[in-house]
Amino acid sequence: MVIQEEKLHQFLGRCITDFGATMHAGLVVIGEKLGLYKAMAQAGKAVTPAELAELTQTNERYVREWLNAQAAGGYVSYDEENQNYFLSEEQAFALADESSPVYLPGAFLLAVSALRAVPKLTERFRTGEGFGWHEHDAGLFRGTEMFFRPGYSANLVNSWIPALDGVEEKLKDGAKVADIGCGLGASTILMAQAYPNSTFTGFDYHDESIQLARRRAEEGGVAGRISFEVARAKDFPGGDYDFVTYFDCLHDMGDPVGAATHVRESLASDGTWMIVEPFAHDDVKDNLNPIGRAFYSASTLICTPASLSQEVGLALGAQAGETKMKEVITQGGFSHFRRATETPFNLVYEAKP
Repeated sequence: MVIQEEKLHQFLGRCITDFGATMHAGLVVIGEKLGLYKAMAQAGKAVTPAELAELTQTNERYVREWLNAQAAGGYVSYDEENQNYFLSEEQAFALADESSPVYLPGAFLLAVSALRAVPKLTERFRTGEGFGWHEHDAGLFRGTEMFFRPGYSANLVNSWIPALDGVEEKLKDGAKVADIGCGLGASTILMAQAYPNSTFTGFDYHDESIQLARRRAEEGGVAGRISFEVARAKDFPGGDYDFVTYFDCLHDMGDPVGAATHVRESLASDGTWMIVEPFAHDDVKDNLNPIGRAFYSASTLICTPASLSQEVGLALGAQAGETKMKEVITQGGFSHFRRATETPFNLVYEAKP
């Protein structure tokens, strides 16, 4: 074995960065939970650890250590001369503003919650058994909503639906919509708020998520036009839907072809199915980048085990790519399939009978 010292140091540097980032994830969750980022943003000036602790009713010593870790990671700015801390406009936009399209704390709650399954998943690696969505720590459900909701808020009504053929007009006039795998209901509620003449039903097999989605609909003022029901993707009730949506969930399903077949049977003859999936190229080599790394990692911990826990267990994974998605959807009986639009994090597909 011949070790090249420069390459070794480069690799070790990457590992130290990742070790720090892994530990740091828990601190972001703490910062979100305790309102530390929001308090810094609202203060409108640099703060000392004692001042931030007073603003958030927390302990100064813990807060001081947290601030130093955040500053070392570049998530908080440090004023060396005055020995206090502040958020730049960019940091505040990403960490303290829940209406921001790049609000990030949800991603860290998702990651920390998913990691709690590692002991059980280690054994599943040996046996090949799946690990269902419902088996994860409850923080994963909230973290997933927090992670995806900003992107949906920024893009769903403004660009994704307008990119579909004739769908926006139907929704404005009054359409019948089914949102499958709706989770806590963020996507369903956003659509209902934007299109008051349409009616929406969100379906998810996870009953605890459905219960929370119902509360969110009440809070969002759209409960009269939304119903949330417990149902699986392969047998959700109803028919003649003008519009069916899948947000970041088709790849999680054990039998995505069966799910596609049921959508085909449930759509009106001129209906549209919108499938939103994580951004991915067809070839693995093209996904070996920071975004691909995040999605492959999430897929290993969440998506692939979820699919393997179900019938068929096709296990597409979060980086399946457009060619594989087209194959699944056309096998389900759809004659029309196209990529309608995209973002750096999502691909949006349109399918018609």
